[in-house]
Amino acid sequence: MSKVRESVKTNLDNRTNSILSAMHERPTMTSNRCQRQRVCELSPNKPVNRLELVVLRRYPRRLINSQNYTGALAAACGRDETGLVGIVLWDEDVKRVRAGDIIRIENGWCRMRDGELVVSTGRNGSLSIIDR
Repeated sequence: MSKVRESVKTNLDNRTNSILSAMHERPTMTSNRCQRQRVCELSPNKPVNRLELVVLRRYPRRLINSQNYTGALAAACGRDETGLVGIVLWDEDVKRVRAGDIIRIENGWCRMRDGELVVSTGRNGSLSIIDR
């Protein structure tokens, strides 16, 4: 059983490494889009213009009922070639995003929570799945 787990982990690590190397080799500027940010460039309480991440894990969803928001919410973690970051997923994104997906967050926000950076789309941002 442990050999199977090691094999699955090795395959996931190899896939993640190949995705990260491909992200590193891609140009960061396109003619009609803003420059892609990297995790190492994020700052707390600053906007996230365009961030591309590999989702490493999505945690179970929770249902939130507060004054500001009612609906599904889930935490996730992702990385790019420069580091790790927490991700907050809202509503339909909770169902769509899976481990191994490459996502793009545009017009989102970055906060500091328990000493770690966390990014999200918030109300005005968007999340798109680039690749599965």
